Amino acid sequence: MPYVALIVWFVTALWGLYMLIVWLIENDATRQGNSASRLPLPVILAHVALAVTGFGIWVAYLLLDRPALAWAAVGILAAIALLGLSMFARWIPVYRMADDEVRVPVGAALGAGPGAAPTAGPAAAPGSPSLREQPAEGSFPLFVVLAHGAFATSTVVLVVLTALGVGGS
Repeated sequence: MPYVALIVWFVTALWGLYMLIVWLIENDATRQGNSASRLPLPVILAHVALAVTGFGIWVAYLLLDRPALAWAAVGILAAIALLGLSMFARWIPVYRMADDEVRVPVGAALGAGPGAAPTAGPAAAPGSPSLREQPAEGSFPLFVVLAHGAFATSTVVLVVLTALGVGGS
């Protein structure tokens, strides 16, 4: 079970890495029309740093077989989970906003007629809808967010069970 936990933790990290990359690409402050992210950078960095640290401690536990390391990983996972749940709670309104938003073709947003070809202007005309009103995390695919959460939950359960001695070590 400890090695299954390692694999599940690694897959969780891959889903998280995908979301981090999407967030970094989409969170371009120089682009006009970008909304500020609802995910604070310190929370994201703490979540990632704790996940990497916890993963390293779990690997150390597998190599050294010290119960204290397993319990340290459990404690770090608790902090990771709290940060992850807070980011998930802040992401839900952004996801709902993306569903409610009516997509406007670029040409229509710039005042072109229905048959006009879309143009790549720098920003929409005053009074017309913005080309991009949702924060960067609005670009996260629902499947990736749910997969990350499901694998994270599985990781916590497997690590806690291993720390309790269920399934042998």
